[in-house]
Amino acid sequence: MSRIIATAAIRGAHKLVARAEEELGRALKERGEKHSLEFKDTAFYLPLIYALTGIKIKTLGDAVTALEHAKTLLPPIPSEKLWLPYLGDALDAGIATLIAEEIMEAVKYLDPAFPGGIWLGFTSDATLREQGIKLVDGRMPGFAACVGAMPNNEAAVKIIRELQERNILIFLSAQTDGRSLAEQLAEKGVEMSWDTYLVPYGKDITATVHALNFAARAAMTFGGITPGGIKEAREILLYNKNRVHAFVLALGEVDDEKYATAAGAINFGFPTIADTEIPQILPSGICTYEHVVSRISHEKIVSKAIEVRGLKVKVTKLPIPVPFGPAFEGERVRKEQMAVEIGGKVSRSFEYLRGKALEEVEDNKIMVVGPEIDIIPEGGPVPMGIVVEVAGRKMRPEFESILERRIHTFVSEIMGVMHIGQRDMNWIRISHDAKKAGLKFHHLGVVIRAQLLNEFPAIVDKVQVTIYTQEEDILRFLPQAQKAYQERDARVAQMTDESVDIFYSCTLCQSYAPNHVCIITPERLGLCGAYNWLDGRAAYEINPAGPNQPVLKGECFNPEKGEFRRINEFVRLKSNGTVERVYLYSMMEYPMTSCGCFECIMSVVPEVNGVMIVNRGSTVMTPVGMTFSTLAGSVGGGNQTPGFLGVGRLYLTSRKFIVGDGGFRRIVWMTKELKDAVLERLKARAQEIGEPDFVDKIADETIATTAEELLAFAEKVGHPALTMPPLF
Repeated sequence: MSRIIATAAIRGAHKLVARAEEELGRALKERGEKHSLEFKDTAFYLPLIYALTGIKIKTLGDAVTALEHAKTLLPPIPSEKLWLPYLGDALDAGIATLIAEEIMEAVKYLDPAFPGGIWLGFTSDATLREQGIKLVDGRMPGFAACVGAMPNNEAAVKIIRELQERNILIFLSAQTDGRSLAEQLAEKGVEMSWDTYLVPYGKDITATVHALNFAARAAMTFGGITPGGIKEAREILLYNKNRVHAFVLALGEVDDEKYATAAGAINFGFPTIADTEIPQILPSGICTYEHVVSRISHEKIVSKAIEVRGLKVKVTKLPIPVPFGPAFEGERVRKEQMAVEIGGKVSRSFEYLRGKALEEVEDNKIMVVGPEIDIIPEGGPVPMGIVVEVAGRKMRPEFESILERRIHTFVSEIMGVMHIGQRDMNWIRISHDAKKAGLKFHHLGVVIRAQLLNEFPAIVDKVQVTIYTQEEDILRFLPQAQKAYQERDARVAQMTDESVDIFYSCTLCQSYAPNHVCIITPERLGLCGAYNWLDGRAAYEINPAGPNQPVLKGECFNPEKGEFRRINEFVRLKSNGTVERVYLYSMMEYPMTSCGCFECIMSVVPEVNGVMIVNRGSTVMTPVGMTFSTLAGSVGGGNQTPGFLGVGRLYLTSRKFIVGDGGFRRIVWMTKELKDAVLERLKARAQEIGEPDFVDKIADETIATTAEELLAFAEKVGHPALTMPPLF
């Protein structure tokens, strides 16, 4: 290893450990060793320290133990003349640095006002899992930890747009000459949030540790690795090298503390690419390829980083005047930013996709019938009907709704366009900046056509798009679309698990949870909520070698609990022999595994002989004494966890909902947010089982947050779970 880099990294580690000792000592003096020290909404204590040492930090006193461990990793600062031909001492110094930085970041949270401003700070477990599906399905190929700042604001925006267009998640931290990249972006009005793949952690170099504790939790969450000792720490680091494709962009001057932090990142297999003149470490070893590459121009630094890390990035260059990609999918266009508003509460709007014969579709025919965006009054409401006609030799009517749902994703991935909802309940806003750049309604059709052909090449051969922007055309086409919506819903609703011989697998998440296998049936969608049985079939048609494979059910050993011979054989094979049996309709015996991308978590509440359900993103305390993030730490990673289950929210009203354990009547509690979201479905299912008042017997956090409160409520309303056979 370069003598200069090694010396600087070790020197920086000594500085940061000494600083951590000083800041921790001050906190101990003010608050005492028993005072709580934590990041909110995580089940992993201080995650990086827990991952690499197994130390569970709960108090300021516990942090002393971790810091003492960091000191044992600090090598002496070498002489400037000493040649260090190996990485060992600098890597140890890097780990000591990360431990010190995580302690300092946690101490900052003793101030309830921290982080404040533009800074998002520590990432919750719920957000980690929410982003998980993007990591495993390829939408997000990797991470970039951007440390420092660019020479000017315009250059800052340019490099960020390059990363976003490649769908790379971007963490922002540290500063150069008192300026941070996040501050530069804020001054240019760039939206920074998880939805836009832009996460500003903090201005201090210590905030960089949040990118690495995010990576460490990915290994623990999706890889199912439980920290303990050196062996487990090594597994976590190797998991990140092989599966979490991250790199560091060092922007501007690199001081000792940045060298030390980069050395910590190299332990994870994350290389550093710098724009300044710093010594390089080109031989491979810990990283897949080079460890440190420098003197890279800003025009080439993103592509060089992708090359050095070995990312597989798909960039779609579309002939539209604004950037396009998943990084813009969650972008919000607020009222003051809005040039055009469509649908929602302001106008009639719908989107409708239908299959046609090959001779009836003229590929690449994109028409706007009615006023274009450039002649519409600023901010005015616009009616819109998007009619997409597709043709293909393998296209079938049951694929229409699958392709139609993708319109939401395609349109919302255009920078400056906000798209919410689907069918005749959509809502679109287009920003002033997008309009000023030249974006027109016509370009929505360009994107829809290109992406349908890109993503569904096996079933889509030709696409024609007509966009109507006049009320009379909307009223003419809307009844046709609504009739099709109703027919599709009826077709799916009539399907049962017994009506098909084949279920579909989903191993999409195995890139992060190697032993997890989803089995998708007509009456049980994937736990992420994104894939149902028809989606599985369509995906197999599109890519026969892909993650969605047909699985013959085979002999049914237990119809009530849902055990099938061929399903067991398939799961045993695809879980690498770790899962022997699966009951598809039970959470108490041999439940299906979870990867971590579930929409909801179910847990048994023994005191009331029933189950509670909490949705992703919820922070409320549940009657089992755990929040969503804490529960998620027990459920993911591809493990079978009897008594706990990750599910998609639509499964809650399925006729096959845990029928092996008593079914729908077992629901005793769910979060109010979830209950409101599926209320009509709950009522319909209650009516179907002959208990129209059952939904009123399901408690939420406004009624009970403890098992005792829940039991009292259940007894008061006469909940049927109390008289059902014992779950245990």
